[in-house]
Amino acid sequence: MADRDYLLRVTPDRALETLDEAAEWVVERGLVTLTPASSLPSLFVACHEKPFKEDGRGFAGWPETKWWWGDALEERGLLYTKLLRGTGVFLSGEVAALADPLCREELARAEAGEYGADALRLVAHLAEAGPSLADELMEELGIARPSFRAVRKRLEALGAVVARSVRMDASRGGHRHTRELRRWDQLHPAPSPRGGLMQLVAAGVRAAVVAPEREVRTWFSWKADAALIEQLIEEGRLLRPHPRLLAFPSQSSM
Repeated sequence: MADRDYLLRVTPDRALETLDEAAEWVVERGLVTLTPASSLPSLFVACHEKPFKEDGRGFAGWPETKWWWGDALEERGLLYTKLLRGTGVFLSGEVAALADPLCREELARAEAGEYGADALRLVAHLAEAGPSLADELMEELGIARPSFRAVRKRLEALGAVVARSVRMDASRGGHRHTRELRRWDQLHPAPSPRGGLMQLVAAGVRAAVVAPEREVRTWFSWKADAALIEQLIEEGRLLRPHPRLLAFPSQSSM
């Protein structure tokens, strides 16, 4: 587990010190969560900074001085999605390309009305108007807040729509952050020539170095069944070093 501790910066001597260092690390790992949510690397864990409050929940458990790094990484162009079944994860450009076919397929389903009338109206409006602030979009479409949240949550979990942090000037000085929604094809206009669930799962295991097989199968909004895992192992793209664990054979490529 020493390699994993080193690569995921689990030990204090490997703590991320600067935002530049954090951005490089996210790209290096490929998939990084903001808060610890699984075996995948976590930005806040890698900071090794005490939280606002010991045993604090929600924002109170975030790093005391580096809590703003997530928004700052988005402003630098790193993609933050909800593909972990609604949980947030940063994707490098390479991993985003692997997720591209899946997200495009879900966007097409939304456009076909498979996820309901509100979802269809939302993606159609974004296609016409372009990226839009979430609150303004909800008002323009006339969708009640609970329904809008439910539709947005579903589309974000499937990658059809992606929200990014936007800094807005506040009327009394300072600034505030809000969320801007975009269709996946507005983030990635050209379809990726490669990718899919197999490649995305392999990238996830690479990011984690080693992870419980049961967890890996349910990482993403698209469940990886036993046949998919076995194919990855047969092709040498994943290893099973223990009956319940999966590992990536090399840290040099995906």
